[in-house]
Amino acid sequence: MIGAIAGDIIGSIYEFTNVKRTDFDLFSKHSHFTDDTVLTIAVADCILNGKDYAKTIKEYGRRYPDRGYGIRFKGWLLLEESAPYNSFGNGSAMRVSPVGFAFDDINKVMEEAKKSAEVTHNHPEGIKGAQAIAIAIFLAKNGERKENIKEHIENTFNYNLRQTLEEIRSSYHFDETCQGTVPQAITAFLESNSYEDAIRKAISIGGDSDTIACITGGIAEAYYKNIPDYIARESMKRLSPELLNTVNLFTKTYNFSKVSLLNRWG
Repeated sequence: MIGAIAGDIIGSIYEFTNVKRTDFDLFSKHSHFTDDTVLTIAVADCILNGKDYAKTIKEYGRRYPDRGYGIRFKGWLLLEESAPYNSFGNGSAMRVSPVGFAFDDINKVMEEAKKSAEVTHNHPEGIKGAQAIAIAIFLAKNGERKENIKEHIENTFNYNLRQTLEEIRSSYHFDETCQGTVPQAITAFLESNSYEDAIRKAISIGGDSDTIACITGGIAEAYYKNIPDYIARESMKRLSPELLNTVNLFTKTYNFSKVSLLNRWG
């Protein structure tokens, strides 16, 4: 999950000032966590404590306002009722990484990803985007080769992963849908050679940079099982104590990567 959060924070300053290259500064004084991080941690809290997804996501959204939520999600936050609004935006995919890390059965991952998505994003594409990313993380953490991950995602979810990153980058524009960000984020991971390289490639696509990097970052952490210490440290120090506490607990509970001793930064 730290990989997703770091991707969000690194991408935060490039969302509306895209860089179509990989040689950019990872952090600046303006780097910050966005809605991607808030809702990712909300999902982690649900998994850790058996909480209701709709209620908890709404609580986190209200607790951390002005973090870049989409217009329809912001409207949902203001309602007392919690009915979904048939969204296929990439919000379902950006927050799902804890599901892929926490569960050890592929059917359970599919089921839980659907549950985490459908409280807001109950459109088939919204559910599909969340499931695809959760499954990619599940397969990556269990040591599957990139070729196998790619084949499984293409066959199960019918995403086109045949375009190269260079082909995507040349014509890509801002897109907040699952179908317009999930395949691109997965491709950035597939063409990477390290966690940092994956984040740099994800942001170089342009568009919704923080969300693409958040999605790519979760898969990259699961696959490479190593986030450079300076990236983890710079990211974690930007979280509130409350958010960091949940990240600490989740990482210690579902520990498998080399970035686990978060008490160094807590």
